[in-house]
Amino acid sequence: MTFKELKIKFQKELHRIYLKEEIDSFFYLLIEHQLNINRIYLALNPTANITPTDTNYFSTAIQQLKQEIPIQYIIGKTEFYGLPFYVDRNVLIPRPETEELVEWIVQEVKSEKLKVKRAKPLTILDIGTGSGCIAISLAKNIQNAEIWVLDISKKALEIAQKNAELNHVNIQFLNDDILKVKKLPTKFDIIVSNPPYIRELEKREIKNNVLQNEPHLALFVEDNNALLFYDKIANIAKGDLAPKGKIYFEINQYLGKETLALLKEKEFNNIELRKDIFGNERMIKANF
Repeated sequence: MTFKELKIKFQKELHRIYLKEEIDSFFYLLIEHQLNINRIYLALNPTANITPTDTNYFSTAIQQLKQEIPIQYIIGKTEFYGLPFYVDRNVLIPRPETEELVEWIVQEVKSEKLKVKRAKPLTILDIGTGSGCIAISLAKNIQNAEIWVLDISKKALEIAQKNAELNHVNIQFLNDDILKVKKLPTKFDIIVSNPPYIRELEKREIKNNVLQNEPHLALFVEDNNALLFYDKIANIAKGDLAPKGKIYFEINQYLGKETLALLKEKEFNNIELRKDIFGNERMIKANF
């Protein structure tokens, strides 16, 4: 089989599920991942032959795509905030909205550093770290920071550890259930979390590739207790934030006002609710 024939096969077998542009993107990603070949080579060598072994690999990938398995899980990696990350079904695939949360923190830290020079490292805790994308991105972009992560899933922490090594950052790992934690191991200047926040009633809005593949433990909460994690983390933060410490959350776009009210009730101040690039209320910050 040639590259040209393989590309036609991708379109023919996947056109009922995906747009043409998506299929082309899958094709090029898989070619680069499996064969380390870029688009220029493909354009210049469309009739070059593919080995039977590689042909079998691409046929398997097509079947996985038919099952709506995310391309990131198929190739085992993705990119977030300009950095490479390993991913598998034990962790969520990082989203662009979460990059905006990271950018918010990075810019605020840099702005604060221009005003005040710190003698001690900035301490940051990422609760429910998953792949480690938030913590590792912060570690790469904030100088003199001591980063901790916490997750209930040992398998998720294994992925996060691999990603820390991949990106050459030092991070402290905690395997625990935040809902059962009574006290954190140290005071933190920043606590950040992208916890489970999708209500069961919102499942109908979730695409199959997410619903059937990504870990539900990291996605869903009960309809009648949607702010469970925010409530717990806010309570922890009240005792374990350093003076002038800040808390940052990614939130359910439908529950921005409710999350803001929860933080007000707990006597947080300087609360700021932000919209993402799509106009959804997706991030919130507060001081205590």
